[in-house]
Amino acid sequence: MKLNKYTWIFVGLIAAVYLGTLLWVRLTNPVYLQQNMYRTWEKSYVMHPRADQSFVNTSTNNNHQKPVALSESQGYGMWITIMAAKKGWASRQDFDRFVNYWLAHRDYVGDVYIDMALAQAARQWPSKADYYRSLAKKLSSDILAYEYNPQTRALTVGDWVTKDSPYWRLMRTSDVMPFVFKTLAETTGDSRWQTVNNAMLDRLVDLSRQHQTGLVPDFAWITRNSAKPVKPKTISTKQDGSYDFNACRVPMMMAVSDDPRAQKVLRKMLRFFSHQQYVTAGYSLSGKRLVKYQSASFSAPIFFAVSHHRGEGFDNLFDSQKYIFSRPLTRKNYYDATLTVIAALEGLN
Repeated sequence: MKLNKYTWIFVGLIAAVYLGTLLWVRLTNPVYLQQNMYRTWEKSYVMHPRADQSFVNTSTNNNHQKPVALSESQGYGMWITIMAAKKGWASRQDFDRFVNYWLAHRDYVGDVYIDMALAQAARQWPSKADYYRSLAKKLSSDILAYEYNPQTRALTVGDWVTKDSPYWRLMRTSDVMPFVFKTLAETTGDSRWQTVNNAMLDRLVDLSRQHQTGLVPDFAWITRNSAKPVKPKTISTKQDGSYDFNACRVPMMMAVSDDPRAQKVLRKMLRFFSHQQYVTAGYSLSGKRLVKYQSASFSAPIFFAVSHHRGEGFDNLFDSQKYIFSRPLTRKNYYDATLTVIAALEGLN
């Protein structure tokens, strides 16, 4: 039977209402959204080379034939699994698979995110607290032995940087994690973490003061008393001295800290973003857009930060950056997807 145009119009309206309803449910039901995003992320990016091991695939376009594991992604995977476990969507066994993979490959998989996750696991699963706390203390000692510059009192950008390296005084701004450092100081009893926290936060404050925007660069040269942005292509890309794909995590790192310095840095950045028509994927430190497009890697940390500071004059950012949840989670970009899931699990509570 041939359908007339009115029938097609009716069918189109029904479809539009159906899709609109799905979108409404997605955006107004945080639990549904959180669980759906976590399940999609876990299915898309978590790989199991053995039944008792897991790692997060960071390869370009999420290539499962040539997967790549990084210490950063392993830490993110462990952190996300703990957040999911708190909601009943993941188990201790799920977390232990990440731990087992790290233990089997710790010569090149180990960083502060993993250390933080182990410290959190000790609180999440008291029956294995001693085990997780022991691992956290050992990893903490290794980090401070191989990734700490006693001259600047800050963490270096990796254990491959030695005192003879030209990058000995280089700081990655997204490595300034006051809440994490505080957690490690409490878990390990090692006061050096407070020293690291003070030194790195002070340098971040120095960088924040240098521009009215409050934006900080991906990387900076530091001394014990000063910091300055690096020049283009110092270590990675032409945007090394800009607010780019490393510094974009800084709002997330500052958001849950109760340190006044962290909150000062965060609020200055959020004031800048709150006056933007829309947030793009990168800025010069003076506030010039580097590109015209948006990216969840930039918007997710801002949403995460604003969600912890509702009612402080930044609610327009909470609404505008929520666009990252209005579309399916990407299955081709580990970084975008992971930061979005973290923002959903923590920021939509």
